[in-house]
Amino acid sequence: MQTPLSPEQVELFNNDGYLLIEGFLDAEETSLLQEACRKDATLQSHAMAVRDAAGRKTNLSLWNHPGDDIYGTIARSERIVDATEQLLGDEVYHYHSKLSAKQPKVGGAWEWHQDYGYWYKNGCLFPDMLSVFIAVDPCTKQNGCMQVLRGSHRMGRIEHGFEGEQTGAHLERVNEAMKVLDLVYCEMSAGTALFFHSNLLHRSDANLSDDPRWGLISCYNTKHNNPYKEHHHPQYTPLNKLPDSAIREVGATPTSAAQKFLAQDEDDTSRRVEVDA
Repeated sequence: MQTPLSPEQVELFNNDGYLLIEGFLDAEETSLLQEACRKDATLQSHAMAVRDAAGRKTNLSLWNHPGDDIYGTIARSERIVDATEQLLGDEVYHYHSKLSAKQPKVGGAWEWHQDYGYWYKNGCLFPDMLSVFIAVDPCTKQNGCMQVLRGSHRMGRIEHGFEGEQTGAHLERVNEAMKVLDLVYCEMSAGTALFFHSNLLHRSDANLSDDPRWGLISCYNTKHNNPYKEHHHPQYTPLNKLPDSAIREVGATPTSAAQKFLAQDEDDTSRRVEVDA
């Protein structure tokens, strides 16, 4: 990818609320990430089953602090941190990461929501936060790729309520927004990255295809937006940025036994979705 981001890319993010970057991970890096995810028994054993309104489930593993495995190395790489700081205009820190695994035929949908729809309850005063979704597998309409409402981040925070076991945005307002904003299906090849603003409305359909749809999502908060109260996600913690070459050097290193994951009763993710869509 181009480093730093071009003025045109920054303008696209500011106008649309999201930015797609093809080839964010190259073929070798993508293969290493795929290998690590598939064989990572520790990651998979800590997955929470989050169900949609139809009862279909997505397996979600969630952790606060990046480790020395391939996931933490990607999250701390100059490539991702520099781009995030450029888009948000401040030093950032790692708010949390997660692996969202939609399995073939049974992977659930995610309701329309904004990440800041619940992050603000964690003591974050401003929506100066974003997430980066990296496609582990190709993401298509058939296997439940992410959908966004282009420009919806400019609407501000929308009220959220329960939709099945998930937190969803107020549908009356979403339906009105859909009349005036473009619905975009973010189809992505493996290794593509989607940077999206914390107020961007996004969702996805269930995975009824024969193909998995896994994604690695790293979320960032700005230093000036340090939460005013302690919560289940961390307050400002300086980020140890790594050179991009570290991704290849660490290889397909899976999660270490020392990594701490959030349990479902700690994060209550079944009631406050903190995922990709």
